[in-house]
Amino acid sequence: MGDSSGDSVSVDMEGASLCGKEHLVQTRHGYVSVAVLGDQDKPALVTYPDLALNHMSCFQGLFFCPEACSLLLHNFCIYHISPPGHEFGASAISLDDPAYSTDDLVDQIAEVLNFFGLGAVMCMGVTAGAYILTHFAMKYRSRVMGLILVSPICKAPCWTEWLYNKVMSNLLYFYGMCGVVKEILLKRYFSKEVRGSVQVPESDIVQACRRSLDERRSSNVWRFLEAINGRPDISDGLRKLQCRSLIFVGENSPFHSEALYMTSKLDRRYSALVEVQACGSMVTEEQPHAMLIPLEYFLMGYGLYRPSQSNVSPRSPLSPSCIAPELLSPESMGLKLKPIKTRVPHDISC
Repeated sequence: MGDSSGDSVSVDMEGASLCGKEHLVQTRHGYVSVAVLGDQDKPALVTYPDLALNHMSCFQGLFFCPEACSLLLHNFCIYHISPPGHEFGASAISLDDPAYSTDDLVDQIAEVLNFFGLGAVMCMGVTAGAYILTHFAMKYRSRVMGLILVSPICKAPCWTEWLYNKVMSNLLYFYGMCGVVKEILLKRYFSKEVRGSVQVPESDIVQACRRSLDERRSSNVWRFLEAINGRPDISDGLRKLQCRSLIFVGENSPFHSEALYMTSKLDRRYSALVEVQACGSMVTEEQPHAMLIPLEYFLMGYGLYRPSQSNVSPRSPLSPSCIAPELLSPESMGLKLKPIKTRVPHDISC
């Protein structure tokens, strides 16, 4: 394991116990925040959030779901990687610093894994984060054992998206995290149902996300957006991926069609699609309970299903070759989930 007294700074994060312990790891492209949660002797699950988010604003819904949390933490040590400058209390990155590309962010992940002494890891990313981790799996094939992608993207931005992002980029540059930018981002993340209307107030998860966006440094978000808006098309390499993939996409996500396109480019023998109805892009926050059963099926092939039914120690190396293909068949995995109400009483667990 890396020594935090060397190339990183280790601090205890405040808040809920599921925040983990934050390490600021120095890479060739600057410092990157990694929040580590769980037993580091276990296999690693690396997460990467969407634009303008960090691990708490993108994945806390999933990890606050008791059954999903117990499934993941029993089997993995979680390494939450935030985009540069998106961590709690981040200072503004100077606009004079060299711009980074998505390829730089991919290399940054490899440096993080090297720092912690990690080999092959499981990856979970949302939209922009899903793109970064997929690109990482293509460039560093031996370092990824599986991909869990939420509303992913794989193509270069179409003209409409490029122009839309440029407008948001200019607003961030000149006006900061203003109201218009926040509304654009909330539409990117959530379905109309939870965003509310004149008659219906926005849901708690949207309000929490809005507060989280207020904490982001606009210049840091601008840099990440510029990188994502300049991303290359990685579609041609998808069929050559050597790991299995589980894709979730919200039916009302702006990236729904792109997720379907990406699924069509993957080898169907090693990938599965789960469409979640009445949900936006961020399934991890809006309907995390819809992810539980597909995740259980996906992890079962790694010997990581339920502790009482698994004969494989979660500390043992994970081998993608041990996944039973039938577990990822369209019949067992590629189903459309029925609509799930998102406004449930707080005392009802997942």
